[in-house]
Amino acid sequence: MYLVFIVGTAGCGKSLLTAAFSDWLNLKKQNVIRVNLDAGALRLPYTPDVDIRDYVRVEEVMEKYDLGPNGAVVMAADLIATEINSIRNEIEELDGDYVIVDTPGQMELFAFRASGPYIVRELSDDPKALLYLFDATFSSNPLNYVSNMFLATAVYTRFLVPQLYILSKSDLVPKRVSKKTVEWSSRPSKLMEALDLESSETSRLIARGISQLVSNIGLSFHLIPVSSTKQEGLINIHSLLTRILSGGEEQT
Repeated sequence: MYLVFIVGTAGCGKSLLTAAFSDWLNLKKQNVIRVNLDAGALRLPYTPDVDIRDYVRVEEVMEKYDLGPNGAVVMAADLIATEINSIRNEIEELDGDYVIVDTPGQMELFAFRASGPYIVRELSDDPKALLYLFDATFSSNPLNYVSNMFLATAVYTRFLVPQLYILSKSDLVPKRVSKKTVEWSSRPSKLMEALDLESSETSRLIARGISQLVSNIGLSFHLIPVSSTKQEGLINIHSLLTRILSGGEEQT
C-alpha cells in the first residue's frame, strides 16, 4: 500500500486532484482509498472512503468549545491527531493499493502544526510521498513562484518524505505560460532572468536570495503540469510515484 498526501495552499486544487487521480488509478484497476482530512469541508468532488468528519467537525468544535470559526478550525486540526488510530484502522481494513489523502484546505493547519508530521508518520508504516501543488494561475508570476518554492521547501523540512511538485490547474493558463513556469522549475537561470524584469528592486532582491538559498540546499522543483478537469499529466504523476515508492514496480 502506498500513501500519497496532497498538500498546497488554499484553492490550489487539492480536492479536485484527489478526485481525478483516484479515478485515473481506478481505471488502471488499482484499489484506491480516498481519505479526507479536512474537518471543515462542506462539499467534496469525491466520496471519501475514510472521512475525518465522522470523528471531528468544525461546527461541532465551535459549539462544544465556544470558539469562533478560526479558533475551531485550528483546534479541529489538532483533534485529528487524537483520532489517528481509528483512521489508521479504517485504512488497514480497506486494504487498498493506494491511499490518496486530501489534506486541509488551509495548508498551515496541516504542515506547520505539530499534528501534521505526527499524522503523516502514524497513519501508516507503508511507503509514502507528498504532492505539493503550485497553483498555475498564482505561480505564473516569478515572485509568486519563488514564494511557492519557499513554502514547498518549508513543507519538505517538516515531513522529510519524498515530495513531487505539481503545476495544478494548468488548463486555466495559456500553454505558453505554463511552459514558462515549468521552465523556471528546471532552468534556474530562466527564473533569474524573469526576476530581473520585475520593477520592484526590493522584491526582486529578496526573491533572488530565496531562490539561491533553495538551490544551495540542493532541492529541485521540477514541475509536472496537471489538469484535473481534463485528466492531463496524471500518467506522469503515477510514473514518478511508482519510481519513488516502489523502485518502478507496479502495485498489484
